[in-house]
Amino acid sequence: MYLKNSISKIVATGILALWALAVAAQNGDTYLPTASPDRIVLNVTADPSTSMAANWRTSGAVSESFAEIAVAEADPRFVSKAKRLTARTEKLVWEDTPTAHYHSIVFENLQPGTKYAYRVGGEQGWSEWIHFTTAGTREQKLSFVYYGDVQVNISSLWSRVAREAYAKAPDARLAIYAGDLINKANRDVEWGDWFRGGGFIHSMIPAFPTPGNHDHFDTPEGINTTSVFWRPQFTLPENGPKGLEETCYYADVQGVRFISLNSDQVDVSEKWTEVQKKWLEGILKSNPNKWTVITFHHPIFSPKTTRDNKRMRETFKPLFDKYKVDLVLQGHDHTYARGMAHIPMTEKGAQSGTMYVVSVSGPKMTDSNVDRAAWMDRSAIYTQLFHVVNVEGGKLSFDTYTATGELYDAFDLIKQKGKINHIVERIPSGVAERR
Repeated sequence: MYLKNSISKIVATGILALWALAVAAQNGDTYLPTASPDRIVLNVTADPSTSMAANWRTSGAVSESFAEIAVAEADPRFVSKAKRLTARTEKLVWEDTPTAHYHSIVFENLQPGTKYAYRVGGEQGWSEWIHFTTAGTREQKLSFVYYGDVQVNISSLWSRVAREAYAKAPDARLAIYAGDLINKANRDVEWGDWFRGGGFIHSMIPAFPTPGNHDHFDTPEGINTTSVFWRPQFTLPENGPKGLEETCYYADVQGVRFISLNSDQVDVSEKWTEVQKKWLEGILKSNPNKWTVITFHHPIFSPKTTRDNKRMRETFKPLFDKYKVDLVLQGHDHTYARGMAHIPMTEKGAQSGTMYVVSVSGPKMTDSNVDRAAWMDRSAIYTQLFHVVNVEGGKLSFDTYTATGELYDAFDLIKQKGKINHIVERIPSGVAERR
């Protein structure tokens, strides 16, 4: 890899300069940090009605950074009312990745259902003023977005999905990412693509990411762990098991308990399987919310006949059944499938009240070993998708859109006292399955 001082010596020599820049791009210098903040992302907290978290990045030259926040007003003089907060700053040094400072803040004591304006940075450079709206009360309608794997060709082809989703659900209170946000856990240029692909949307709609296998790596000591970028660039609730902070966590939003499980650690570790099982049962047992949505990467029921996440299924499905989990959102298999009516159950004659969904939002597709299985109610291959979910009272509406904005699939889950959820199919007429 050419260092910047090496490149500067040949920059005037035409063809050599172009070649050097191409090499630099391949090695992560495409997204060099500067004194001005970039990679701004809003994140959920345990209660996004009264708090919100934000992260951003600068070069190592910026040792102190700030956030300013005020209730948003049409009168631009609102900026005089902004409160300035000092960010937490940490340095990230990783192999040949340019050294950067990552900054984070948690805005606290906010008012529910209120639009705020914030900016981040300092005298060496400020971001624009950015709006977000805190979550409301249980009685109010909640909208959120769900994405399956993003993973590859992020800035070129996933970006259109993010923009279509924002056009369909600009009032979403969170965006769920079901793992594999990028392809190689510690490749800075891919994280740069992820932030570029989502653009300003990342800074306005709080992220609720769960890590996938591609968001993990093995240390030289053979320990499987989350990307070195994960915790510096996301500030997530630390209410999960010790040792799985900010990958296994939950947030309560307008009458819905959202839960992230780290399925990659389940895949590699019996210890973390049991730890998460015990933790999950505790927060399901004490759940005061009407609805429960759980996300993780490796599907309980895989669309691929060559894959079977037996440990995930045997460990967690009994808890989903026992505590009447409503919706399980997954990724990993680069295709779309969802099912509830024909989910295999242990008890004879029992029916599932849980809808299981697997999806993909990025362009990495598969058509191998994905024949339509008995558990599927609807499926698709070679289709980039996103999902807009609306929850209001005893009704959850799930709409599946293609990357070009067409409605591909839809259903409602209706709460029934003392019974499992009733499903109302709303598959668009004339829209055939993509097989």
